[in-house]
Amino acid sequence: MYDKDSRSDAGTNNNYGIYLSDAFGNKELLYRDEQISCLDPIPVKARPVPPVIPHLIAVGKPLKPGEKFVAPDPKTIPDFGTVGLINVYDSIYPMSDLPKIAALRVVQLLPKTTPIANNPRIGFGDQKSARMVLGTVPVEDDGSAYFKMPANLPVYFQALDAEGVAVQSMRSATYVHPGENLTCLGCHNSPTAGYRMNTTAPMALKRPPSVIKADVEGSKPFSYKILVQPVLDKNCVACHQKGAAEGKKCPDLTQGELKQNGDFFVSYNALRNFTFFWDNASFDGVPDSRPGQIGARKSKLFQMLTKGHHDLKLCKEDMHRLTLWMDCNSDFYGAYENLIEQKEGKVVCPSLQ
Repeated sequence: MYDKDSRSDAGTNNNYGIYLSDAFGNKELLYRDEQISCLDPIPVKARPVPPVIPHLIAVGKPLKPGEKFVAPDPKTIPDFGTVGLINVYDSIYPMSDLPKIAALRVVQLLPKTTPIANNPRIGFGDQKSARMVLGTVPVEDDGSAYFKMPANLPVYFQALDAEGVAVQSMRSATYVHPGENLTCLGCHNSPTAGYRMNTTAPMALKRPPSVIKADVEGSKPFSYKILVQPVLDKNCVACHQKGAAEGKKCPDLTQGELKQNGDFFVSYNALRNFTFFWDNASFDGVPDSRPGQIGARKSKLFQMLTKGHHDLKLCKEDMHRLTLWMDCNSDFYGAYENLIEQKEGKVVCPSLQ
């Protein structure tokens, strides 16, 4: 215990000291410092030296005693790290009754370059970050993946089925330092469960790391004008215009007139109630990501197209463009600047990446 000195000759220096106390209230002074109070003693006990964890990144390596700092040659610093996923099916919510996972989509979140929230508004969601799709990497039959990832970029992953449609999605972000080896145990695996050792190494870790494969035009940088509007013009606009002329309730899926501000296309606004996006006021009050309940798979548009919509037959690429768009929060813009150029279909690279 610790207590103040109650002796009559203690003087004005009444600092706390460390005492040994028994059940009868007797106490014996063990230690006192005349300059400062002594509180919260910690027993000291000899213990084995903890294991030395090797340095895992290519920059910022700690110096040894007496060693002088020498700036590394930028040419020797890799611009990537590696990511190893042990088992994508190791998840809090079961994924066994859903399609088999065939790939991971890597999506980069972009730093905001404008000071005011929702100015510009990137899409339907509230106070959202712009993003772009870096591409996909394969997932092995045992649920493992291993790939190179660009360093120092905030990204999140989506687990995709064989058709490239998201089954599960991260709701947070991660990144790698140059030369770092990052390992994930699962896709939203339990934070309280320890790693279960397998008798064999994951299949993906037995081979060299995969290289991210870029996706379709309009996904990097992201652009509704390039990614989605051509699909609508090719497959939907004429039929919807014909139906509207006949008095039917057909959403207007045309682009509409370009306006000199951050407004969206007529088609984009018309699809709001048929698509999917994360938002504080939407998604039925469920803030987390549950397998099969996110992205295109959760949208009315995807369900309508997969069941059959009149005589519409989308080719595989056109269907992929729509599902990719909805999996990525149904965004419109891919950067915070040059909005008119983006609406005109020009490739606008974000000023900060």
